[in-house]
Amino acid sequence: MPKRQNKIATWYERWDDWKVEDLFSKKKEPGPKRTVFVNENLPEEYLDAKGRVRKEHVYATNQVITSKYTVITFLPRNLLEQFRRVANMFFLFIAVLQFFSKFSTISPGLVILPLLIVLAITAAKDAYEDVKRHQSDKRVNHSVTRTVAGGGWANPNAMEKKAKTFVRGLDGLVPKPGIKRQKVKHVNPTGEELQGVTSQPTSPRTETAIELAEAETDPHHSHSHFPHLHHHEDDSKPHWKKTTWEDIAVGDFVKIMDDESLPADVLICSTSEDENVAFVETKNLDGETNLKSRNAVQALTHIRSPDDCVSPHNSFRIDCDRPDVNMYRMNAAVRVGGDTFPVDMQNVLLRGTVLRNTKWVIGVVIYTGEDTRIVMNSGGTPSKRSKVERQMNPQVLVNLVILALMAVACGVVDSVLQHRDYPRGAPWLFWDNRPSDNPSINGLFTFFFAMITFQNIIPISLYISIEFVRTCQAAFIYFDSEICYEKTGQATLARSWNLSDDLGQIEYIFSDKTGTLTQNAMVFRKCCIGGKSYHGDPSMEEEEVAASGKTSVKDIPGLIPAVNAADLPLDTTSAAGSSSTANPEKPKSSTSITGVHFHDAELTRDLQDSAHARLLNGFFSVLALCHTVLTTVDPETGAIEYKAQSPDEAALVQAAADMGFVFRGRDREVLLLQTPFSDGEKSGDGVKKENLERYELLNILEFTSARKRMSVVVRKLDSEDSRLFLMTKGADNVIFERLKKGSGEELKQQTEKALDEFASEGLRTLTLAYKVISEEFYQAWAERYHEATVSLDDREEKIEAVCDELEQDLRLLGATAIEDKLQDGVPETIADLKKAGIKIWVATGDKLETAIAIGHSTNLISKESNIIVVRGGNEGRPVYDQILYALEEFFPGSDIVDEHADMRDIERAQSRPKADSRRNSTQSANGPPTGPLHRFDTGISSIVGSQNGDRPGGFVLVIDGPGLAVALADERHKNILLQLAMLCEGVICCRVSPLQKALVVRLVKDGLGSMTLAIGDGANDVSMIQAADVGVGISGEEGLQAVNSSDYAIAQFRFLKRLLLVHGHWSYYRNGNMILNFFYKNIVCIGVLWWFQIYCAWSSNYVFEYTYLLFWNSFWTLAPVIAIGLFDRLADDHDLMEFPELYRYGRQGRWFGMKLFSVFMFDGVFQSAVIFFLILYTYITTTTRTDGWQVSLYEFSTTMAFSAAFTANFFNGLNTNTWTGWVFFAVFIGDVLIWVYTAIYNAISPGWFVTPVWGNNHFLFESAYYWLAMPLTILISLLPRYIYKALKTGYFPDDVDSIRVVRKYSPGTNLRREVSEEEANYYALGAIRRPESVASIATLPRPSMSGFGASRTDMSTGVTSQHRGFDFSMEEGGVAIQRMQTNLSERRQSSMHLPQEPTRSRLAKKLTFGKSFGRRKSNAKDPSQS
Repeated sequence: MPKRQNKIATWYERWDDWKVEDLFSKKKEPGPKRTVFVNENLPEEYLDAKGRVRKEHVYATNQVITSKYTVITFLPRNLLEQFRRVANMFFLFIAVLQFFSKFSTISPGLVILPLLIVLAITAAKDAYEDVKRHQSDKRVNHSVTRTVAGGGWANPNAMEKKAKTFVRGLDGLVPKPGIKRQKVKHVNPTGEELQGVTSQPTSPRTETAIELAEAETDPHHSHSHFPHLHHHEDDSKPHWKKTTWEDIAVGDFVKIMDDESLPADVLICSTSEDENVAFVETKNLDGETNLKSRNAVQALTHIRSPDDCVSPHNSFRIDCDRPDVNMYRMNAAVRVGGDTFPVDMQNVLLRGTVLRNTKWVIGVVIYTGEDTRIVMNSGGTPSKRSKVERQMNPQVLVNLVILALMAVACGVVDSVLQHRDYPRGAPWLFWDNRPSDNPSINGLFTFFFAMITFQNIIPISLYISIEFVRTCQAAFIYFDSEICYEKTGQATLARSWNLSDDLGQIEYIFSDKTGTLTQNAMVFRKCCIGGKSYHGDPSMEEEEVAASGKTSVKDIPGLIPAVNAADLPLDTTSAAGSSSTANPEKPKSSTSITGVHFHDAELTRDLQDSAHARLLNGFFSVLALCHTVLTTVDPETGAIEYKAQSPDEAALVQAAADMGFVFRGRDREVLLLQTPFSDGEKSGDGVKKENLERYELLNILEFTSARKRMSVVVRKLDSEDSRLFLMTKGADNVIFERLKKGSGEELKQQTEKALDEFASEGLRTLTLAYKVISEEFYQAWAERYHEATVSLDDREEKIEAVCDELEQDLRLLGATAIEDKLQDGVPETIADLKKAGIKIWVATGDKLETAIAIGHSTNLISKESNIIVVRGGNEGRPVYDQILYALEEFFPGSDIVDEHADMRDIERAQSRPKADSRRNSTQSANGPPTGPLHRFDTGISSIVGSQNGDRPGGFVLVIDGPGLAVALADERHKNILLQLAMLCEGVICCRVSPLQKALVVRLVKDGLGSMTLAIGDGANDVSMIQAADVGVGISGEEGLQAVNSSDYAIAQFRFLKRLLLVHGHWSYYRNGNMILNFFYKNIVCIGVLWWFQIYCAWSSNYVFEYTYLLFWNSFWTLAPVIAIGLFDRLADDHDLMEFPELYRYGRQGRWFGMKLFSVFMFDGVFQSAVIFFLILYTYITTTTRTDGWQVSLYEFSTTMAFSAAFTANFFNGLNTNTWTGWVFFAVFIGDVLIWVYTAIYNAISPGWFVTPVWGNNHFLFESAYYWLAMPLTILISLLPRYIYKALKTGYFPDDVDSIRVVRKYSPGTNLRREVSEEEANYYALGAIRRPESVASIATLPRPSMSGFGASRTDMSTGVTSQHRGFDFSMEEGGVAIQRMQTNLSERRQSSMHLPQEPTRSRLAKKLTFGKSFGRRKSNAKDPSQS
């Protein structure tokens, strides 16, 4: 039976975990299924008895708010957040107590003033932070898009009112008035069905009909109940009006232009491209850099102008599911009259995506604001508290308990003494027989007086000091030039000032990939052709990218002149996805491609060498022809621009063009290629057509993650050579097993060697091959391929079998190596963070191969790492079995799995002793105790075969989104996933949704209790950033969504190293040390007051004159602790950067905690006893006065005040490691102030105002006891701490002590070199110096994994393979590739007179659906469930 937790501890945990935001920003539950009405009125059942729209049919406004406060909620919410601090509740209690005259010491207003100052300063800081959030919200909500207006247009769908800052806080408290329905003015009276669907379409419109003048109106003006409605005259012309995002409503028609972001979730009606295809960039949602293709709903494609939008003939309904977090599934249908048309995710553009390569899109808004997918995947802005602050609460509670015990002791003893002395006639108890004044009630009064007397045991000034210090630390971060991006001048910004110490305690970092680790750019770096490697010229300089981000063909010196596209006939090029427009409005680019052009002098020479030129020609011809890239012409420069859905394809085609093999576009199914070997000269009319090699595209064998290859079948259209070619590119293992047997073995080995070299550098590799096909074989194969494509049963399997039949007996050409360009300094930063003992998890929406490739290039995966792959889906082993198998196979001695192959009970696991969490810790001979859910470092482990010696390495877990969905479903899966993850050096989560990113963070944060940091740059990272203890946003190309929700904003990932290792280290040490010293110095003061109670009959009287106690935390002892918080440091920044291993002290919580708190408290008690008793017995044993009179109370207690203040300040100085001029000033300013104050205060004549210490200077400063007792008590009080520090530094130094000694006595020593040469024994840098061999969980017996390079084991299939860096990104089964396949199929069928295959677009045109389809809507395939 698990041990029952203490009820008090349980209550405290619940109170500590309670979130204030739950009261003010409750997550809105998704509404019911909805029907969006377009150009028709709402049905009567949508209205209540008063004609108002029912609540369930009123949709969320498109206003998105990330700020925490409003004018209404700021005061109550902020006060609730501040009074979560136990100390603030205590201060309020004490202040209220002194408002009663019985307990008043000074003016009640002065008593409560410090508390008000603390609350005001904290509130001002929080208000400033939230004002910044309001400003960022305003920028987003006031972005502009185009909506239809005029012509009597009215949107009947009801929307909530927009929230305003001064009333939003009353939501849910003040009843809202019902929303009145808005009627459509022009309703189709005959109930005629939608134009162009079941009736003949109107005359075709030209594109110019769409571009009508836009009405410039005030975007802030809105209807009182319908903010999206703007009144126009009935005869006003329909037009596109600029509207702010927050005014967009469900049911609005919107027009999105190229390169614009989507303001809401929009159903596509029509686009500018052929077959109404649109291309969108989704990296804000899923992190993928390749473009996705979407297409319009077939029934709405005729809606292409404002006139069409407002026409009463175009009335329809859209049935939608309730708002959902799943970004890959959409169940909806368009109902037109009696017909129903299916809608899935292929027909929808989600908020957060960006339109690319498409001139315009017209659509209908179906979800807005909180109902959009991206907003539902992000949570509300949390109220974060630092770990140090959370640890302070128990310490404050301990002090409260001590205070209560002291007050009870005073009250009880005082009551007992009064009961004893009153019957004896004690004169001080005269008249103590009244109801309000007797020994019994006086004990209770003494209890409350004691609470007031000893209240400084919980210093209110501590909280003011913490806020001040954290504000300064935020300024230090902002003004640090080392983490300011020079290119843009952007400094690192602390958006949450109260988390600076958390930066020094991070144990896990969760990072996005796209835009965070990478630059969203692919660069062709190397290639191997015919067994010969080309690495590019060393002089390859990065050219600046034009503002448009376009990629154009470059001059190739020595090969061909740059050919202007204007010199080519118009029919030789085509715009991306559009044959009707040859001149787009402005340059467009589908991918982010840097200005790096590939050139290699040796390759240029080899192209002219007949011995090797044939292979080079074949290699670059495959690069230039085997793809789906489209071309367009820049109307300004005439240069050809490549537009690709995949950044990989764009880089490959660009590289071929750089070497002279220029893809000039396609004329229907004819591909045009210019090569360095093209004959002829340019004529006056342009380039002769015969100068371009022409290839007929016959088939495209699509790339899929299962096939891992793409092929095209082309016919060369020359009179001399009309051969058929199969051109293939794909993964090395897939291509190698399809090569012609018995030929080219040497070439294969040379290519494998090059691939290993490329993969070891973290480059993405692709292998190229080809073969010549005979006409007879192709005709027979084409017939079988057609039969497979029209098959109604097992179509995919049959197509794959036929494709595999063709892709055999290939001839190897070579391999390419593309760099997924990283942000500056990413590999070095990750390597140093790993040295610091921080585990790094990458969560990305990219596919598995891309995630692994980035792992290699960023040092997350080393050359000899073993990759454990866990996949979800219906094929292969269940996820639980995969994880269990991985534990049994690779960690047999981990003691996680019992003899029955089940995971051990978690309660039993937690009862076993914990393993040492320090890096490189040596385990016991009986095997490491790895069961409990705590952080576990495997250190360095040997994972390769014995023949490789002691080569270091480790395990990396890679898990995909579907597998993660199962693993996070219940506690059983969560526990075993955590156990496996803790045994791995790193974890990579691929194909994950934004919500899954947050769940992974919470898994580690809650399951292990570890400090987490999440970093990202896109809207898909917001939920992860908010879920982590510390969220860091990168202001990159994906916008400011991540920054707006983050705690810290940086410009580059590499700045994270200095932010954590320097500022985090300093802040955590400074704040922890400052707080402990704050508690200590108050215990010294309170201790002296406590010891005096023995001699004042436990009456709670002050031993000091009250002003000394009043100014204790204000003037006498405040400066040294502030100096610790601002200026102290254990090591300089260059040492912390050079030795990331020093960060482990923060990870392990060495500088703050209950243990250190107890030590400092004991120091304070000991020193207070020394000060009080030594001075007391010195003064009262023999009087100091020459006249023989007894000393007065303030005569010796002032000496105690001096001694206590000096001791506290010097003790704080002793705990300061770096003494600067400011530290000297801080330590001695309080001593000077108390001296000056005493001299002046004691000299004030009663003629000015009465003081109890007038004339005390005469007795105080002239006494020998004063001059003797002060230095004696100070030295005795500080002696234990001094001896401890001397022994520790001299005989038991840690790494920090050793570095400090070296820097003091040998400042020029290169410590890192000394450590690497193992000459640092004198300095005892044990933890920094890596031991020769470390036993760890990964060194336990397991199957040998020989071979060079990273080993990869797929746990779903049990297949182990060697990873050679293959990665290729391309949309699978998208609308664009379907369109190409349809065109090829139609051409093939017309030439062969075969029946047409039922393609998706044709089915959509022919089929109509019954009314029952509204209940049986089509389901888009959900990748997370596959």
